[in-house]
Amino acid sequence: QVQLVESGGGLVQAGGSLRLSCAASARDFHTYVIGWFRQAPGKEREFVAAINWWGGSPLYADSVKGRFTISRDNAMKTAYLQMASLEPEDTAVYYCAASKRGLTSNQIGYDYWGQGTQVTVSS
Repeated sequence: QVQLVESGGGLVQAGGSLRLSCAASARDFHTYVIGWFRQAPGKEREFVAAINWWGGSPLYADSVKGRFTISRDNAMKTAYLQMASLEPEDTAVYYCAASKRGLTSNQIGYDYWGQGTQVTVSS
């Protein structure tokens, strides 16, 4: 069982930046793929970014490519999502998730989920 806790959300103006953190309880955190997903009001949850266990081969949704950066610190058992040039359309609850099935943008491939952190971008 893996517990994931997101933090770092908040209210920011358009064009601003935020860094989200995802702290994990798993001893073998370094063996998990970590993904970030988001769900805006009235919309389905969607993929944002994912990173492999060694920190390489990141995947990004087209909508965030060039603005968001995913990273991880296996020693700290924490993954991050650095968000820059934020837009009102980025407003959503952001979730991190963990998987041992390989790097994927498909949320079905993730077994463990955090409770989410709210990001609100004002125009």
